[in-house]
Amino acid sequence: MCGRFALYSDPFTLARRFEADAPPELSPRYNVAPSQNIPIVRDEGEKRHFALARWGLIPHWAKDIKIGYSTINARAETVASKPAFRNAFRHRRCLIPADGFYEWQVIPGSKIKQPWFIVLVDREPMAFAGLWERWRRPEGEELESCSIIVTEANEIMRPIHDRMPVILAPCDWDAWLEPEAKDAGGLQGLLKPYSAEGMAAWPVTTKVNSPRNDSVECMEALG
Repeated sequence: MCGRFALYSDPFTLARRFEADAPPELSPRYNVAPSQNIPIVRDEGEKRHFALARWGLIPHWAKDIKIGYSTINARAETVASKPAFRNAFRHRRCLIPADGFYEWQVIPGSKIKQPWFIVLVDREPMAFAGLWERWRRPEGEELESCSIIVTEANEIMRPIHDRMPVILAPCDWDAWLEPEAKDAGGLQGLLKPYSAEGMAAWPVTTKVNSPRNDSVECMEALG
């Protein structure tokens, strides 16, 4: 799964990386948690655009916003068929920028899990495969929300956790964002583990366990 990540690249770097209009003013974030607003990248015609969406997808048919707490991730194996995600998978795909993400490793004989921070070896911002949805509150106000797609772990992640977010290579971004894409099988083929050779990971402090802690210390290597 993916339950926390970091995004600290400046707006200029993000605009260059994603070939998009500059994102809204963002403060560096080192411990992004579900239910918070996060930047997403969408194809809106002639150019990619950034938008803000609540992390935890709320299907258009949902009666309560609380469903978002169980939809922060969508499994690659069932995203095309699960009612909460299938409509967004067909019509509303996005990229979710991150500089790195956290995962927790079970330690035999211990009740405390060891958090790890995972990045790309070139330290460029990564792009999670995401979905977004638009939901209308009972009062009439619209809310946009999103989910991160996860898949089986690669070689670097497997000792830490059995799942990881789908990280899309830049060459696949256009295909993923294409609004009128009809080839569901081709889209499903993009939802695979990223190459372990392109990733690095290190253990970090348990300060990241609390979303109240949002400083660079969360991602610093132990020792």
